[in-house]
Amino acid sequence: MWQAKPTGFVQPDDISAGNPYLERQAARESNARSYPRRLPLALKKGKGIYVQDTEGRTFIDCLACAGALALGHNHPVVVDAIGRMMSDGLPFQTLDLTTPIKDLFVDRLFECLPTKFADGAKIQFCGPSGADAVEAAIKLVKIARERRTVFAFHGAYHGMTHGALGLTGHLGPKHALTGLMADVHFLPYPYDYRCPFGVGGEGGHRLSSSYIERLLDDPNSGVVGPAGMILEVVQGEGGVIPAPIPWLREIRRITRERGIPLIVDEVQTGLGRTGTLFAFEQADIIPDVVVMSKAIGGGLPLSVVVYRPELDRWTAGAHAGTFRGNQLAMATGLATMEFIQNERIDRHAALMGERLTGRLRSIQTESNSIGDVRGCGLMIGVEIVDRDEAPEAPGCFPSAPAVASRIQHEALRRGLILELGGRNNCVVRFLSPLIVTAEQIDTIATIFFEAVKAAEAGRDR
Repeated sequence: MWQAKPTGFVQPDDISAGNPYLERQAARESNARSYPRRLPLALKKGKGIYVQDTEGRTFIDCLACAGALALGHNHPVVVDAIGRMMSDGLPFQTLDLTTPIKDLFVDRLFECLPTKFADGAKIQFCGPSGADAVEAAIKLVKIARERRTVFAFHGAYHGMTHGALGLTGHLGPKHALTGLMADVHFLPYPYDYRCPFGVGGEGGHRLSSSYIERLLDDPNSGVVGPAGMILEVVQGEGGVIPAPIPWLREIRRITRERGIPLIVDEVQTGLGRTGTLFAFEQADIIPDVVVMSKAIGGGLPLSVVVYRPELDRWTAGAHAGTFRGNQLAMATGLATMEFIQNERIDRHAALMGERLTGRLRSIQTESNSIGDVRGCGLMIGVEIVDRDEAPEAPGCFPSAPAVASRIQHEALRRGLILELGGRNNCVVRFLSPLIVTAEQIDTIATIFFEAVKAAEAGRDR
């Protein structure tokens, strides 16, 4: 077995120079490829929180397939589930025909969800991606409510398919496209560091919920009553922005009183990532619709929508897809859910998240480029700013995307894979597998601190 620890410092040009896999990838793959531009790696092996590239270098993976690898690479329970299924000769794909594995998967998923939501709930298996489940959820509420308008939030990310992109806040992928989903209206999401109202704190989230309630009740708002509202409890790609619990409860009250289905997108947060099995549980609210993918497939492609039975008004074939019967993903997803539930990995994620957040906030006190450290569980963001510029609001400095990019690069040189997100790509994101240990957390923080110091030194030259 290869050494499961970071190889160490590599020269900047050594990360990708002369690698034939990367050269062929650049020549043959589309211009839409994204991760290889910032993380020029050709990976060969993976174990736990570590990956090894084709040059024999080992890296800590704090991307974990955008959070899909809850148990890391090649976890024994996942590998065993794949082996058992293949040795038993079970079919790989079954469309929406049922199987014993599918039946057990649904049982376990409903056990993971709050009883108030799971009792009587319906489930729709979708195509492999979370974006397809978002598309299904929007269809569901539009049909059930017989309305066309949907409310989404600034900073949201719901996927790259045409409809899901219409619900996404990031403007970059939208500029070249026409005909995105119509009647989507964006609302202010509480973002303490960069408050849309310039207030922050309790005042900021109260203004947001008050604005939304007044908009819904204003007969001259110009916005037709919505079929539904979709939100992330923690915005991931938007910069790891956790919604305040009082705000979530207000949004649930506002939507419930007006009969507006609330769709919670748990694609990245679901199954322990934020320190509870599902992020919405932290606010003690019950949504009408929950969208899930990533971790529920145990690292293999799978997505579902679970929803209240009274919304089940669509007809046969209203949403379909060839690979919605991915039995291998259901087997690995079942094994992953059982392990997370039995071993209370969600609690472990909460503890490790607290440890990493504490270390990062300590680093913040010794850094001139960290504006904010935030997150829930093992979904953490560090916002990189330029303190040499005038603040945009008290304590809020302009984004420093070039410094964030240097930090990512310096971390990679030292054996740590990190991704960027948020406005202007200035938030360094930490999405380690949930099985990360305290010792590994400390190593991650140490490498990050070294990367920050190196990036800041480069800026000063």
